[in-house]
Amino acid sequence: MRLETELLPWLADRLPLRIPEPFVANDEPLVVRHERVVGEPLTQLDEAAGRALANFLRQLHGTNLNAATGHGLPSAEASLSSRADTIRRFHDTVVPLLPEELRSQANALLEELESAPADTVVHSDLGPEHILCTRNTISGVIDFGAVQTGDPAIDLSWALCNTPPEFAAAVAEHYDPPIEVRQRARLWHQLGPWYEVVHGQDQCLPGYIASGLRGVLNRLR
Repeated sequence: MRLETELLPWLADRLPLRIPEPFVANDEPLVVRHERVVGEPLTQLDEAAGRALANFLRQLHGTNLNAATGHGLPSAEASLSSRADTIRRFHDTVVPLLPEELRSQANALLEELESAPADTVVHSDLGPEHILCTRNTISGVIDFGAVQTGDPAIDLSWALCNTPPEFAAAVAEHYDPPIEVRQRARLWHQLGPWYEVVHGQDQCLPGYIASGLRGVLNRLR
């Protein structure tokens, strides 16, 4: 929360859409507040929405990394260390649950993403529930709890791989990611359900584990 109170107000002035601007309301105990970002979760995934999201991501990803780190963004070293811990957890607790014929493919996916770059300011948890709109126009982006120095392909994975063609095409055209970023976006999309599995393991929720595993298998196949 302290990270967000320093980083997000600084970022807000540099982005074309509203984001939360938290402030410390009380130190002991720590209380953080921010004005509500107006809007409802995005449901209309059309060309205009794709253009607006692409513009937002281009500006977020173009943020000066050294300046952002100076305002509290986790360093590349910290982000890579956290990523390595997560990948190790996936190797140890998710891969053994997969059919044997898919384990080598799963391990290859994890190894490739562990070596992905960490050189960009990324939201890291971008999906329709965190993109707000008013009157069918994207108006804000929320939930920056996972903001980090990471791979820009993370923020493109849902938009390019799990949305209607007109939305994905607009994002691709107006963001214009290099082919290697598009390829990694597909890999990060494959990884998405793995997080649901470990969430289910941590919270003792068998339904989450089962649902996550179905997603892992579908995307690997």
